[in-house]
Amino acid sequence: MRGSHVAERKCILSGEHEARDDLIRLALGPDGQVAPDVRAKAPGRGAWIGVDRRTLEAAQAKGKLKAALSRAFKTGDLVIPADLGARIEGALRQAALDRLGLEARAGTLLTGSEKIEVALRRGAVHLLIHAADAGEDGNRKLDQALRVGARVDGGEAQGLVFPAERAILSLALGRQNVVHVALIDPAAASRVRHAIDRWRAFIGPDEGLSARPAGAPGASAVDGYEG
Repeated sequence: MRGSHVAERKCILSGEHEARDDLIRLALGPDGQVAPDVRAKAPGRGAWIGVDRRTLEAAQAKGKLKAALSRAFKTGDLVIPADLGARIEGALRQAALDRLGLEARAGTLLTGSEKIEVALRRGAVHLLIHAADAGEDGNRKLDQALRVGARVDGGEAQGLVFPAERAILSLALGRQNVVHVALIDPAAASRVRHAIDRWRAFIGPDEGLSARPAGAPGASAVDGYEG
């Protein structure tokens, strides 16, 4: 069980203090290049941001980001890549996919609609995830089973829509046609949720979440054949 103390850092753009684990660390390389360090493991001084991509890129365009980074790193001799926002997004996306892959290898998640539905109705699922292109009918069916189980962390009434399509989920898990994922271990569910929440907070809460409506090409037609 975690202690009451939560390490905090200050966002260099907003000035707000937030939990360290919820912010994104930027590192300064030996060549003066600024790079995302989403796992916060790079050596040396770091700068922390807690804003979304749109806000970051607006600050970059106005020169505010460079000024803030110069203060944080105590040097003006730095280079900010023009595509820093895209690099951060890519790093957060990869971190979420890597986390799912680790949980799959640890045996803490399920795929396959039928197996997931059984686990949901038993109350054995702590986090339900739908691919962004999952069919509406398949989502509705599993969400109903989720409510029947009624033991999901936070008491959500529906699954979390993943900000990427089934092809990306399948690749991350090394399985075919992964449309839905269920985390059956509470600690694993917390780890996955945190990784996804950080990614979604940066790209915007609705980015990549426009699941195809039922009947749309490639949506619900193959949900029943999920591997």
